[in-house]
Amino acid sequence: MKEVKVHQDQRYIDGLAQNNSEVVQLIYKNFAPKVIYYIQNNSGNYDDAQDVIQEVLVIIYNQAKTTGLQLTCPFDAYFFLLCKRRWLNELKKPSKKQVTIIDENVSTDESVHEMTFQTEIFDEKQSLFDEMFQNLGEKCREVLQLSFVLKTMEEVALKMNVTYGYVRKKKSICTGQLTEMIQQSGRYKSIKQ
Repeated sequence: MKEVKVHQDQRYIDGLAQNNSEVVQLIYKNFAPKVIYYIQNNSGNYDDAQDVIQEVLVIIYNQAKTTGLQLTCPFDAYFFLLCKRRWLNELKKPSKKQVTIIDENVSTDESVHEMTFQTEIFDEKQSLFDEMFQNLGEKCREVLQLSFVLKTMEEVALKMNVTYGYVRKKKSICTGQLTEMIQQSGRYKSIKQ
């Protein structure tokens, strides 16, 4: 197995994961202008660009916190490609009409495209999970949410004022329901491919 070499721009990913406002400001200063220019020249405006940048930063933050994202390419190329794809997806929505795309080849580096692809897959999975999670019953959501943030099931039982046995069984049932709902979804099948 090939060892992955982490790029020196990993500091941006780490900064986002730590909610470092200086890093966020650096990202806006160094990388946002290129995204804004691209979107404004491709049927968008400044506000559209700001929305896309914010959405992409949240996606990167979530992936960094959840999977420990390791950057293997320059942050600039990765960030721009994510923003570009996000904007192109936005333009595909039915409400957007008469779109003009000015496309510049951003990068031919495979690692940029692979990382972007992985981030988009992560975002799709997260979105599907969130949607199905909201379809669970109230008690299931409560048990699972508490189990995500508390260290032990004993703490969950104490917090809910129920027995340890009840919480363990309920978590197992709810996890099974959530898994089944996700796997039954048409989106799951398309993400899996």
